[in-house]
Amino acid sequence: MKNLQGRVALVTGAGSGIGRSDALVLAERGATVLVNDFDPRAADETAAQIGEAGGCAVPCVADVGDAAAIAAAIDAAQRQAGAIDILVNNAGISGRQQAFDAIADADLARMFQVHVMGAWYCTRAVLPGMKDRGRGKIINTSSILGMAGRRRSAHYAGAKAALIGLTKAWAKEFAEWNIQVNAVAPGRVRTPILGDFADSEEYQRDLLANVPLRRRAEPEEVAWLVAFLASDESDYITGQIISPNGGEVI
Repeated sequence: MKNLQGRVALVTGAGSGIGRSDALVLAERGATVLVNDFDPRAADETAAQIGEAGGCAVPCVADVGDAAAIAAAIDAAQRQAGAIDILVNNAGISGRQQAFDAIADADLARMFQVHVMGAWYCTRAVLPGMKDRGRGKIINTSSILGMAGRRRSAHYAGAKAALIGLTKAWAKEFAEWNIQVNAVAPGRVRTPILGDFADSEEYQRDLLANVPLRRRAEPEEVAWLVAFLASDESDYITGQIISPNGGEVI
């Protein structure tokens, strides 16, 4: 299925995890993918995987939280690959779980700088072109923690909740230019972030007690949803928060 043929997609945080899966699936569907990551080696690895699979990818290396750096990187990548039709604001950091009064101001600021301001800067960079062409897709990666919260994770949950607010506001503001804005809010996904803890007895007990489907999602299961939201098949869907979470939050 090549329903994204001829489209250009920017995926932030595409060097690993969900972002890498997003990039691979969008490329498989025919999009040229601008692979963003702050780590050049990770971006190159994702781009190489896309190339090996017969797709087209261009590395776009920058920290999304650095307004000048990401704007310059996006500009350079668009000159090489063409104007961006699809933006996936996926870049994020996890942060360790801490009580509210133990979270340092610097950690809080960095959490919002990457998740919220990163999405803001990237959207600001691609929006003029989308307006000029009268179409576009913006997909933000939130989390079930942005929907339901979690103790000892106020900084992360707060940043992910802010992305939900941006999604709804942008959907209403950008609709007159035929730009759809939606968010995915994944639950537990099999990515490297949790490390060995995901295999621990404690984590497995918690998963079985709280996730009706009794497993974590594979990254591809989130990417398939992103690909749908990036396609013409979702043209009448905007401002929605869709949560692939196995039934943990309903």
